[in-house]
Amino acid sequence: MEFRELGRTGLKLSCVGFGASPLGNVFGAVSEEQAIASVRLAFQSGINFFDTSPYYGGTLSETVLGKALKALEAPRTSYVVATKCGRYHDGFDFSADRVARSIDESLERLQLSHVDILQCHDIEFGSLEQIVKETIPALVKLKEAGKTRFIGITGLPLSVFSYVLDRVPPGTLDVVLSYCHYSVNDSALGDFVPYLKAKGVGIINASPLSMGLLTQAGPPQWHPASPQLKSACQAAAAHCKEKGKNISKLALQYSLLNKEITSVLVGMKSVEQVEENVAAARELATSGIDEEALSEVEAILKPVKNQSWPSGIQQS
Repeated sequence: MEFRELGRTGLKLSCVGFGASPLGNVFGAVSEEQAIASVRLAFQSGINFFDTSPYYGGTLSETVLGKALKALEAPRTSYVVATKCGRYHDGFDFSADRVARSIDESLERLQLSHVDILQCHDIEFGSLEQIVKETIPALVKLKEAGKTRFIGITGLPLSVFSYVLDRVPPGTLDVVLSYCHYSVNDSALGDFVPYLKAKGVGIINASPLSMGLLTQAGPPQWHPASPQLKSACQAAAAHCKEKGKNISKLALQYSLLNKEITSVLVGMKSVEQVEENVAAARELATSGIDEEALSEVEAILKPVKNQSWPSGIQQS
């Protein structure tokens, strides 16, 4: 497993990160035994980065991940834990008071004295002015109090990152987590990397499979992509199947190719999924990506390249 440095934090993360949202039964039921076995295998395979949120499964993901990490009986310094604040099962609350309570609740569920990264979750759903003036100063206080080592923001529209980073003192934020913007169908984050690096923040990319678009089974019913985008991804998946290739493996490997991105978070809920993702990363490291399959898939997806979907509230 390859390890990459996260911005200026000094943290070294595995290039494949363990997305723990599925442990909250977000994509079907997962038993505690299954969750613990998945986390253990991931850790034994070299994955040291685990990402969760109180929003996933209405706090269940944090609770289950906490049990799984405890079951490892590994030194606390041997893994990196990220959680979030601001988005909850019952809605959004980016107030300083809620952020302060949120981290204490998360630490209790995770059974930890501190997290490594605390991120403000999906900031496009709040007032960006409040995020800059109230939420981030509250995160800074939690960092000073030792409840988190580093702080960051997450969101879908890339524009929210520059809005915030241009308005907080340099060096305030350590990390940004972007999702669905560095995958075969949408690599818009790539153009944003020089800006983020100039701001000194580490970059995490989540959802290399575009929330299920780049899978054989296809996306869930609720997926916000346009019919045109869904149909193009379906065609790409069908093409891969016909050629005896796996579109999900290809998609993960594509996302891992960009070394400027520290870690690619993949949701995992079973030992089989962990095995597949680790094998894909190892294959990429030893024999590279299937260039022919990649160029064929890129050609199919060209008409919808970088097409996204709306997320959040209209910011004035």
